[in-house]
Amino acid sequence: MTLNTVLRATAATLVLGTGAAAFAADPQPGETLADSQTFAYRLLDEVPTMDPQLNEDVSGSNVQRDLFEGLMNQDAEGNLVPGVATGYTTSDENRTYVFTLREDAKWSNGEPVTAGDFVYAWRRAIDPATASPYAWFVEMTTMANASKILAGELPPEELGVEAVDDHTLKVTLEESIPYFAAMTTTSTLFPAPQAVIEEYGSEWTRPGNIVSNGAYVLSEHVPNEYHKRVKNPEYWDADNVHITEVTGLVINDVNQALTRYLAGELDMIEPLPVGQFPELKEKYPDQATSVPRLCNYYYTFNMTDTANPAIADERVRRAMSYAIDRDVIVNAVLKGGQAPAYIFTPPFTAGFDAPAPAYEGMTQKERDAEAVRLIEEAGYGKDNPLTLRLIYNTDENHKKIATVMAQMWKQKLGISVTMQNFEWKTFLEIRKNQEFDVARGAWCGDYNEASTFLQLMVSDNSQNDGRYANEQVDALMLESKTMEDPNPNYAEVETILEEDVPVIPVYHYANVFMLNSAIKGWPYENVENNWYSKDFYKVAE
Repeated sequence: MTLNTVLRATAATLVLGTGAAAFAADPQPGETLADSQTFAYRLLDEVPTMDPQLNEDVSGSNVQRDLFEGLMNQDAEGNLVPGVATGYTTSDENRTYVFTLREDAKWSNGEPVTAGDFVYAWRRAIDPATASPYAWFVEMTTMANASKILAGELPPEELGVEAVDDHTLKVTLEESIPYFAAMTTTSTLFPAPQAVIEEYGSEWTRPGNIVSNGAYVLSEHVPNEYHKRVKNPEYWDADNVHITEVTGLVINDVNQALTRYLAGELDMIEPLPVGQFPELKEKYPDQATSVPRLCNYYYTFNMTDTANPAIADERVRRAMSYAIDRDVIVNAVLKGGQAPAYIFTPPFTAGFDAPAPAYEGMTQKERDAEAVRLIEEAGYGKDNPLTLRLIYNTDENHKKIATVMAQMWKQKLGISVTMQNFEWKTFLEIRKNQEFDVARGAWCGDYNEASTFLQLMVSDNSQNDGRYANEQVDALMLESKTMEDPNPNYAEVETILEEDVPVIPVYHYANVFMLNSAIKGWPYENVENNWYSKDFYKVAE
């Protein structure tokens, strides 16, 4: 069953199978396993947290899919496959889900993984006292009472999740969500070891303290340098896990990362230095890769009163969007197969019939002329220039894109841009506090459905860092949760975003990376780019 089918499933029962090694990659005829089954990859920044309920970071999710296992996993094509759950049933028009948990799932300390571990984790995620940056995600599932718990009106114990017994988990939703099972692949809904967390508090994720239920356990961690995760012998499918050690190395400089990859220190790096993909593909055709990725790259406007007052003028925002030559950015700067973005949601999102905004059909010359007209009509321009503060997180690729955009604004609209970069954690704090005029943003889908992107534009979403608010958008997204076909609502939201311009869509991602040709099992066809080290193996060269 494809993921798209799962998203719109209405069947009363969906059993996904229990075969232990059915979804792991295994050596093919003629392949010989290498003596050393290790995998090392580059991290741009230190992973902000190893705690699945506190994570909001893509690189953190990559780590947590190794350390922890949720109810469901994904295979190399993005299809749902068993994780801790072997299958599930639905009833009441997808408002009730009952997951059957495997009896051989264990924590790394040998204790059994039970339905209660999921109940504890999900209550912890929605509890205001936890201050999870992804509490909104639990609310988005429409689990019974989630909104009231998040608002402090009910205790976490009232959340619509119940351990019927140790191996049966019942979830009650307030709305019909046909893609709920797909949402359980997100780290926020991974189980958590209550006794360990209560014993060690905030230090429970340190090596030596941490107890996890995934294919790997955290063995070493030197912040801002590296961490190691080693094979977990207690994992239910450990006999079929080939990679025994995974190392994430923090390398802030993308060019240094490439140098170290070519020297053999790393098995995978992404992204590649801006503009170098064509040359690398020609030189290393079996290592350099570009595939579609379910992510968008955008700039968000600060819609609060802490921004330059000019940002409040829709004409200024529209002019800045129109003045960006997206073809130059993707074809002359990035050169990695990325696609120009004129809407927020990637057009290859499952089941989404993406609308084509009017300005996409204009030539860049026409967009530029309209941008000049708009900025002058708003009272600005080269004779009365604006000065704006743009922020981005430290990375050479982000710097190049920001520089090109700033030049376009300066040359076409007379806007002077002060650019500031910050390391990842600091950047997130500054952006969340609206200490900017324009800020880099990017979002990778938590599941393959348009709401994972458009929900960010809802006024009370904690990831809505520009604090954009439109009552119609809020109403459309709320209504979409109960619709058999929500795509008309999604299309209307995109149209409103085109009119309001709270963000500037820049491009839709391609996953552009170098991968050691000895590493097999990479999920090239999974547009969410969700990878699991347990599914890899390394062949002898």
